[in-house]
Amino acid sequence: MKRSDKAAEDFLSGYSCAQAVAMAFAEEYGLDRNDAARIATALGGGISHMKLTCGAVVGALMVIGLRHGGGPETKQGVYLKAQEFMKVFLRNHGSLNCTELIGYDLGRPEKVDEAREKGIFQTLCRSYVEDAVSILEEMLEES
Repeated sequence: MKRSDKAAEDFLSGYSCAQAVAMAFAEEYGLDRNDAARIATALGGGISHMKLTCGAVVGALMVIGLRHGGGPETKQGVYLKAQEFMKVFLRNHGSLNCTELIGYDLGRPEKVDEAREKGIFQTLCRSYVEDAVSILEEMLEES
């Protein structure tokens, strides 16, 4: 099974977008999948439904940190890798913002229900998870 398919499967089974992306790479970079899920718990849905950055993007940034991060001397290089990822995601989808990407304010419970009824999570969010994983795979192969 492709890593992006596994991430989508995890997402559709109830993990957040951030968790699914982080879990897809966790073990490769020395982090248990369950620990990755715990660390990423608050980061899905536009960062806890606060209309902020897409969780698939945030999960990907976590993976970049796992792969390239460390002490203060690594920050600049990690920032550049993170910017590279975000530029590609932005080019592919037009935004990094959860609310803009899905068209629903997840901070309003009725909008979460509406998005769920319209299949937004199964379609749009799933595609963002898959693309985040694919972008990461390509980036990480190059570095």
